[in-house]
Amino acid sequence: SPTPLGYDPYHPRPPAGDRRMSRTLRRIPLRKKLLAALAITIATTLSAAGCGGSGSGSGGNSIKVVYWQHLDQNDNKQQKFLASMKESFEKAHPGKKIQIVPVTASENDYYTKIQLMMRSPSTAPDLVYEDTALINSDMASGYLKPIDSYVKSWSDWGSFAQAAKGAVSSPTDGKTYGVPDDTDTRGIWYNQDLLKKAGIATPWQPKTWQDILDAARTIKKKLPGVTPMNLYTGQAGGERSTMQGFEMLLYGTTAAGDSLYDAKNKKWIVGSQGFKDALSFVHTVYGEGLGPSKSVALDPNADAEIDTKLIPENKLAISIDGSWTANSWLKTGPRPWPEWTKTMAAAAMPTQQGQAPGQVSMSGGWAWSIPAKAKNPDLAWQFTKAIKNKDNTTKWNIIESTTAVRTDVAADPEYLDATPTNKFFTGLVKYTHFRPALPKYPQVSNAITKAMESVTTGQSSVSEAAKAYDQDVATAVGSDSTAKGSR
Repeated sequence: SPTPLGYDPYHPRPPAGDRRMSRTLRRIPLRKKLLAALAITIATTLSAAGCGGSGSGSGGNSIKVVYWQHLDQNDNKQQKFLASMKESFEKAHPGKKIQIVPVTASENDYYTKIQLMMRSPSTAPDLVYEDTALINSDMASGYLKPIDSYVKSWSDWGSFAQAAKGAVSSPTDGKTYGVPDDTDTRGIWYNQDLLKKAGIATPWQPKTWQDILDAARTIKKKLPGVTPMNLYTGQAGGERSTMQGFEMLLYGTTAAGDSLYDAKNKKWIVGSQGFKDALSFVHTVYGEGLGPSKSVALDPNADAEIDTKLIPENKLAISIDGSWTANSWLKTGPRPWPEWTKTMAAAAMPTQQGQAPGQVSMSGGWAWSIPAKAKNPDLAWQFTKAIKNKDNTTKWNIIESTTAVRTDVAADPEYLDATPTNKFFTGLVKYTHFRPALPKYPQVSNAITKAMESVTTGQSSVSEAAKAYDQDVATAVGSDSTAKGSR
C-alpha cells in the first residue's frame, strides 16, 4: 500500500486511479499537495546531483541527460552505454560536460516524473528519454522542442525508417519532436526442453489462442512446479501489461487492426466483442492458474522475476514478450545464461482464430527528445547526433537486443548475427501494429490495465470490467470521440 505522505518519489507507487489507493489519496486537494511535494523532491534531487537549479553548471558547456533506470538494478546496460557515450563525447569536445541522470522508477512513475521535471526551467533536462507512445502527450502539453531545424541539416536523418520518424512526429503540426532510439516487436518465447517433457512437439507455432491455452493446460498437468505461461497484467506493469499482455490479444481479434482506435473516423473503440474476448483470455490464464502467482504478476518488477529467475531456472515454459527479452541472458545482461540459445525458441503470436494474416505483433520504441525548457538545446543536439550515428546505434541495438530504427543498421550483418533471434523478430515487422500516437492514449492505456487487473484478481467479471473500461474511455476522451466496435 502506498504511503500518502513522505514517500520517496524515486521508488514505485501505484499509478493514479489504482483501486488499491486510499480514499484520502484520491482527494483532489491532497493530490495537488502530493504533486507539489513530488516536484520539490525532484528539484532537490536533481540539484543535489549537480544537474538542476541555479549554480548547477548547466549552460553553454554542460547538459543534463535524463533516462529511465529500470527497478531491477542489475539491468544497467543503458547506464554503462551512456557512460561510455559521455566519456567519448567529452574527450572529443574538450570543455563540454555531459551529466547523466537516471530516474529509477516503475514505468508509469517515470512518465510522471519527467513531465514534472519538464514543467520548470529549474528542473528541465536538456535531453530526455521518451516512450514513443507517450511522446504525443508531451508534445501536446508543450513540454518538448521541435527539432526540424536540426534534422534538416543532419545527413544521417535519411537513414531512419519512415515509420520510426512518424512515431516522433506530431499529428497536429507535423513537426518532429525526437530522434528514434530503437523499436521492437513481440512474440512468444518458449522453453523447448519443457515443452518436449510435456509432450508438445517443437518447433512450436500455435495457430490460434486456443492452441496457446491447450499447451499451457498440458504443461500444468504434466509438469508440476513449472508455471505454464506468462502474460503481463495489471496497473503496476504499465505499458508492459498493455502491449505484451493485452494489445497482442486485442489486435489479433480483427483483420483490420482497428480494434482499439479507428483512425479513419478518429474514434476510440468501445463495446467491442474483441475487447471482451481479450479480457476473457486474461481471465482464463489467471483464473485457471496457468500464469504466475498474482503476487508476481501484479508486481511492478514482474519482468525481472520472469526474465532473470523463472525462465533461466526452467520454471516457466511460455512467455508472451518482446524481442529484447534475450538481453537479460547475454554475458552483458543481468542474468547471463549461455544455454539460452539452445533452450529457448520463439514463435509468432497467432490471431484469435487463425484468421488472416495469421500472426500479430506490436511495436513500440523509445526516442531522445529535447525539452522546450532545456537550457542548452544546441549541445543536447550535438550529443544526440553522436549517440545516434550508425556505429553507436549498431552498438546499442546489439547491447539491448532491440530492433533497429536505422535502415543501414537493420541490414548490417553484425547486428543481424549478434543474437540468434534478431532475424526472427525483425521478420515480425510485417505483422506489427503501433499504438495510437495520440495525447489521450496514456489514459486509455491506464483504463486497459485497470480492466486487466480487475479480472486477474477476480474483482470483476469480464463483462463488468469491459463496461467499466468503456465508461473510463468515454470520460477520458469524450463520448463523441468513441464508437461501438463492429466486433
